[in-house]
Amino acid sequence: MRVYEALKWASSFLQENGRDENAGEIVLCHVLKMNRTGLLMNMREEINEEQEASFTEFIHKHVEGIPIQYMIGYEMFYGRSFFVNEEVLIPRPETEELIVGVLERIERHFGDKELHVADIGTGSGAISITLALENKNLHVYTVDIAQESIEVAKENAKALGAEVTFYHGDLLSPFHKTGQKLDVVVSNPPYIPEEDWRGLSPVVKEHEPKRALVGGEDGLDFYRRFMEELPNVLQEKAIVAFEIGVGQGEDVKRLLQQAFPHVHVEVVFDINGKDRMVFAEME
Repeated sequence: MRVYEALKWASSFLQENGRDENAGEIVLCHVLKMNRTGLLMNMREEINEEQEASFTEFIHKHVEGIPIQYMIGYEMFYGRSFFVNEEVLIPRPETEELIVGVLERIERHFGDKELHVADIGTGSGAISITLALENKNLHVYTVDIAQESIEVAKENAKALGAEVTFYHGDLLSPFHKTGQKLDVVVSNPPYIPEEDWRGLSPVVKEHEPKRALVGGEDGLDFYRRFMEELPNVLQEKAIVAFEIGVGQGEDVKRLLQQAFPHVHVEVVFDINGKDRMVFAEME
């Protein structure tokens, strides 16, 4: 079997079974130890029997519902490879847009000042580690309620050479204890309503941690809790950035305006035209 034949088979098989037809490309890159460019340049190369067997096994397991990223053990995020397992949410491309928005606003709001930045809900460490690596003026802290997630993120921070301080705790509680004031708070909290979670694809629902997905009956529970805790930890001049679920932009904006009457709030749409981020700037 040649590379292009393997991809053609996988695309068709995945599509027939209601899975992402592009997953075959990710798997074949992993099996052949190539990047996407290498794959495209070697479309007519033969795949040996061992590689073919491994490739087809991965594809069949994905059809059964196991996420590709958990099988191969990593996901690419912001140009870097992050180790993932079933203790953490798989990083999504939309969250890369959140990172871009945060970095742009930090530059505009603070210039090159040294800042204290917290990422709440560590997961794989994708947000905190990326911020630390992209802007060396940031002292980055990250918090997660699950020690298992923190261990994954620590492994990623070590592998990628990022300086991040890890706290095991609930939302902003570690900063209440230490008295640390924050210039920037970023979070991609659980925001899926309970009812919507029940209707998710088995690939997500049966494998990714529910604690990282579900935000109560209407999906807004964690944002409400943030509004109670943020005033006690933010500097007077600060930025808050949230990833949100589709259709939650105005609700989260209203919650921020209630907690901070003079705040400037912006709801930002992602590349698919869906409200996906909310940024708040306090002067």
